[in-house]
Amino acid sequence: MLLPALLKNQLLIDGDHQQRNIKIARQRLSELNQQLQDGVLSQTLFDEQYAELQLMLNDDLETSAMVQTKPQQGRWIIPMLAVLLPTLSLLIYLMLGETNALRKAELQETETKAAVNVINMVEKLQQRLKQQPDDIQGWKMLGRSYTYLQQYQNAADVYAELYRRQPDDLEVMLQYANNLAMARGGRMAGEPAELISLVLQRAPDNPNALWLGGIAKAEEGQYAEAKQRWQKLVSLLPADSESLPQVKQMLLALDAEQAKKSSAPPSVNINIQVDIEPALKAKMQPDTTVFIYAQAVNGPKMPLAIVRKKLADLPVKVILNDSMAMQPTTRLGDYQQLRILARVSQSGQAMPAAGDLIGSVEFSQPFQNQVASVLINQEVK
Repeated sequence: MLLPALLKNQLLIDGDHQQRNIKIARQRLSELNQQLQDGVLSQTLFDEQYAELQLMLNDDLETSAMVQTKPQQGRWIIPMLAVLLPTLSLLIYLMLGETNALRKAELQETETKAAVNVINMVEKLQQRLKQQPDDIQGWKMLGRSYTYLQQYQNAADVYAELYRRQPDDLEVMLQYANNLAMARGGRMAGEPAELISLVLQRAPDNPNALWLGGIAKAEEGQYAEAKQRWQKLVSLLPADSESLPQVKQMLLALDAEQAKKSSAPPSVNINIQVDIEPALKAKMQPDTTVFIYAQAVNGPKMPLAIVRKKLADLPVKVILNDSMAMQPTTRLGDYQQLRILARVSQSGQAMPAAGDLIGSVEFSQPFQNQVASVLINQEVK
């Protein structure tokens, strides 16, 4: 865009510039002649303005001629631009551009078309299975399609139907467990873990079952069993397997978690005995909720661990420990002083409210060999 302008013979002069100046001079001369004839100008004034008009026109023409005699000025910038502009453009592109943008766009378009094709296939499969409900391969294809579309609950429903029809199909059991866990946010607890255990009982060397089984055990905090399953999986996978590095990475993370757990202080059990004054107990219904919880004397006021009972249970003995913690990282043994509270909640909500009945006691380490006796004897105002 820049080079054609720089290569022109005239740098700044318009081709009609001289003609416009001559035309203006002629028009001015005509006006002077008319003023001389009308007596507006004397001959002397006419001669002076005529001479001035000639000088101005001569100056304009000489300037144009001088500029035109230097058509090559500024040409030195052409090679500089020819080198600098492409180089600068390339550097900016390398810093800010996306070299794989076209490939990514093509891949995204391909994936979009594939997803549309799968959706169309799903609709056809649904119609066919309504007419042929015993088509096992059709059910399996439908389940795989839902998994591809990341519609995990729909996939789990399909594999549940397949499991009902083929309870001995190990692959169906694994797909059912995996999709059911994904539909629950990746949680393996409950039916997914039970299905995986059944598969491992029948096929101890099944790679998918070992992988999912390790995840289930790690989720339960049983790191030794999780490690055992993943180590076995490593021994079964070929050296060029794409999954092998991931399994090894998971084993390293598992070792780090075990080391963290072993370095933590041991869990403590806090024995608590709770009772209530009879006069206050008579004011409440027997099924009214009672919260019994531990709170740090010097620290956050949120309950560290909590257990729920009914008013009819009082007097009652309970044990608070880390398994009842509100947060997984909370450990009762990390605090030197605890406040044990027992609160009768009329609303059944964890937040205190006016009219609730409450009692508390404070005690210090060591918690293990003490019993915290709490008497509910006050009303929350």
